[in-house]
Amino acid sequence: MRKIKTAPFLPREVEINEISETKAQVIAYPFESGYAITLAHPLRRLLLGSSIGYAPISLKIEGATHEFDSIRGMHEDIALFIINLKSIRFKIKDELERTVVSYSFKGPREVIAGDLNCDEVEVVNPDLPLATLNEDGILDFTLEIAKGIGYVPSEDLRDEVDSSAIVLDAFFTPVRKANYTIENILVEDNPDYEKIIFDIETDGQTSPVEAFANALETMHKQMSVFTNVMDIDLQKKAESVSSNNELKSFLIPIDSLGLGARSFNSLERSGIKYLGELVLMSENELSEIKNLGKKSLDEIHEVLAERGFGTEFTLDEDVRTALINKIAQLKE
Repeated sequence: MRKIKTAPFLPREVEINEISETKAQVIAYPFESGYAITLAHPLRRLLLGSSIGYAPISLKIEGATHEFDSIRGMHEDIALFIINLKSIRFKIKDELERTVVSYSFKGPREVIAGDLNCDEVEVVNPDLPLATLNEDGILDFTLEIAKGIGYVPSEDLRDEVDSSAIVLDAFFTPVRKANYTIENILVEDNPDYEKIIFDIETDGQTSPVEAFANALETMHKQMSVFTNVMDIDLQKKAESVSSNNELKSFLIPIDSLGLGARSFNSLERSGIKYLGELVLMSENELSEIKNLGKKSLDEIHEVLAERGFGTEFTLDEDVRTALINKIAQLKE
């Protein structure tokens, strides 16, 4: 027999199966019927389109002026060299947005992706072939590598690189595969609840779990545009349950504060629902919230300050008492 509900069931179980450095499963359950696909589909799109990666965006080769040129002593022409180059997956070190690296090779030798490792960049697929040089072959080239998301065609990058360089199509996405399946799961004799199983594979620039966390954060930030709608709705509710106008600004739900996923999840698991609960807490009480790290704590302080509740803000005792009672009433 189905029961009358006033809110959908909240899933609580998450499992992470790290199959390898580049493959993982993320499993979450149980969802009400229909909720699994509502969340899974946009997350898959964000995994494929908004995951951060690195790619070469321009190339200068000594002795070559365009991509259909050739280099004396190199077996590959420039077009094939570029194809090989685009297959190499880089990581920029030191959290830089862009970097320029130069290389010089003299034949006879085989040049492979791993030969491009240096202080500025790391190659995550080092065994790929790049070029073959004979006895009189000399290969001098410079790469500009950038951090980005998605795919950017070369024509959109022409104004961002040196005019004398060969502009490259940039395929930043580090996620090779992002699929999901939805299975039914039994909850309290109801077989209609659902489980999401994500299968994620990356190219090694980032781990599957990091890519998934980035997709979650992107989704949360995109949805924060509706914060004003939530604020307006909350104010109307506050007016209907309280004649004390001073309490309105304290009764904003934490899910409309624009917090990052990690901060929000820590607060939600601790049972904190309203901004006023954070205002009522001392610094020690805030720092003792489970799984709330320094970065999340700094983010909460920033949100409080933006809304006028900085470190110098104090509550009148009457307002404090009224706020405590009102929050208790709303959470009953």
